[in-house]
Amino acid sequence: MRYLKFTFAFLVLLVTAGLTVAGATELYDKLIALKGVVSVEELDKGFFEERYVVMFDQPLDHKNPSKGHFEQRFVVAHAGFDRPTVLVTEGYGGARALNPRYREELSARLGANQVFVEYRYFGESTPKPRNWDYLNAENAAGDLHAVRQALDEVYPEKWIGTGVSKGGENALIYRMYYPQDVDVTVAYVGPICFGVEDGRHEPFLERVGTAGERAAIREYQTELLKRRKELVPMFDEYCKSKGYKFRTNIDEVFDLCVLEYPFSIWQWGTAVSVIPASDSPHQELLDHLTATVSPDYFAINDEPSFFVQAQRELGYYGYDTAPFEGLLSIKGAKGYLPRILLPDDAKRIRFSDALSRKITAFYKANDPKVICIYGQNDPWSAAMLDPAAFEGKQNMKLIVEPGGSHRARIKTQGDGVQGQIWKTIEGWLFGI
Repeated sequence: MRYLKFTFAFLVLLVTAGLTVAGATELYDKLIALKGVVSVEELDKGFFEERYVVMFDQPLDHKNPSKGHFEQRFVVAHAGFDRPTVLVTEGYGGARALNPRYREELSARLGANQVFVEYRYFGESTPKPRNWDYLNAENAAGDLHAVRQALDEVYPEKWIGTGVSKGGENALIYRMYYPQDVDVTVAYVGPICFGVEDGRHEPFLERVGTAGERAAIREYQTELLKRRKELVPMFDEYCKSKGYKFRTNIDEVFDLCVLEYPFSIWQWGTAVSVIPASDSPHQELLDHLTATVSPDYFAINDEPSFFVQAQRELGYYGYDTAPFEGLLSIKGAKGYLPRILLPDDAKRIRFSDALSRKITAFYKANDPKVICIYGQNDPWSAAMLDPAAFEGKQNMKLIVEPGGSHRARIKTQGDGVQGQIWKTIEGWLFGI
């Protein structure tokens, strides 16, 4: 549905549902008048005064707009024209922002507006045709800049850029390319990798947690592989029941899920105490594996954009197969991402670490108002923004949550650290 033309039936539906007709508010009028706006649709206001989903015209290539255009989705959640604005630099799709209960912790604490921008090549922001040439971090930063410029007169107060995981990295990248667009950046668990298989994550997993926890994880992985004759057919049946399709055989998918297991356990902070005992029934062992590492992670995906960008410039991680020699069906896992996770039309893409080097150099040379938050036990923290970038800086802050996972946020910190973070942010924004 396009939202600029309302049929009589649609108006009746809105009235029946008790909703306000879009166009009846000052904010709607401001949004629909913005250059580049294609459509504006009203949403349930949730925690805000008003909320709208906006489709916005963007060039495929910000350096060369003649290459074509696509529509990008963003969600505006309004707290007040005199309030600061949180720009969520999402790294993936934007569907969760449509939920009326979604509110980012900075927006909630600060009583701020919230603008959530869906990343290009995800969800409703996918160009047609899907040409991978224009999927890169610089263009994504250009998208955020275009939205920010369009909304400048709507929200003239201070702006905060923030994102989680790939979105956290995106927040850092955006600040690098457009340092004046936001006053403050809060980047959560954003990795800066230097290779498709970066090389720092595997040794990290050999040090994280206690020796007993690591031994329990290794014992479970080993037991799975020892029982592969019984478990792989059950695993295959499970995947077929879910409709998963793969670019490789089921034995390799099983191996990769087992290799992925410790990364997933530590990433999401799953208690090692839930690992089934080695003498547990086959089904119990398998159920725990598929609950922790869903096989669809390695399945053919209709939206492979993340892996395409990982292959091009964002990087990723590898697996250490040496501890399981003789138990795996594969000789090694090197090159698994391009071989198994990339679509055919992206396999020509070669990795460059130029972006990661550029990010690191920028933050070492500058001191913007930036807070980076990581979890101590999160494998992604092996690739955190170089701690040397924070040394001797007045503004840049690095927070590593003790025992924290990929769920590390301001609200997960201890009371003292939380208080200091909020004091810093509010001082930057309001001078208090």
